[in-house]
Amino acid sequence: MNIRTATTEDAPAVRDIARRSLSASYTLSPQTIEGAVTQWYADDAFDALLDDDNRTVLVADDDASIVGFAEGVLVDNDGDGDLLWLHVDPDHRGRSIGTELFDAIDSQLKGMGASRLRGRVLRDNHGGNQFYERHDMKKAVDERVEIDGTQYVENVYVEDEPTAVESVSVDNTTVYIDHDDAERGTVAPFFVAYNDTDRTDRYGYFCSNCDGVEVSMDAMGRAECTDCGNQRNPTRWDAAYL
Repeated sequence: MNIRTATTEDAPAVRDIARRSLSASYTLSPQTIEGAVTQWYADDAFDALLDDDNRTVLVADDDASIVGFAEGVLVDNDGDGDLLWLHVDPDHRGRSIGTELFDAIDSQLKGMGASRLRGRVLRDNHGGNQFYERHDMKKAVDERVEIDGTQYVENVYVEDEPTAVESVSVDNTTVYIDHDDAERGTVAPFFVAYNDTDRTDRYGYFCSNCDGVEVSMDAMGRAECTDCGNQRNPTRWDAAYL
């Protein structure tokens, strides 16, 4: 098995594996899966992904046939590196391909500057949750995401013990910053902020560039800090992708 960096020519194989893996692992409609895969991995989108210095895509090449891939992003230098997707062709599961891709993307992201690995998976994907647990990752938090009009729970895993929330006072308001739940920004990461220490009452986003909480979001999942202009682009399941 050869784990290598993806090339433009791998796009059709990546789309095919993503469709088949999502269908096998998630309780999503065929229309939702097709729409998401097209948005994420259409030729132009795939080329842009490969050109992004903060992202990486690795493929598992088995005798010139692509049987799996992993996609990761550097959220913050000396901070989180996110394993966004790890898909293995359902016909080739059980051969430790997922573990090889996991180890390779972990090494790649840390070589890019990440200090730890983090992963997200829908709670409904039992195999995906068990995969992270087998690799000694700890569930840090869960959050609600809306996919094609339906609410789902997404679990966030980290490779070390979850960190405690940080109490921050902004404009006479106390919020609690979850450093385990970061999103990449154009200038600096955004962190999810809560009204309580139990992480049950979500406040919004905390901008680490200016330490502000005045973050607006549109219906497509784009967020912008109104104080400094730092922007968060839609990620994973945001409406812009579906």
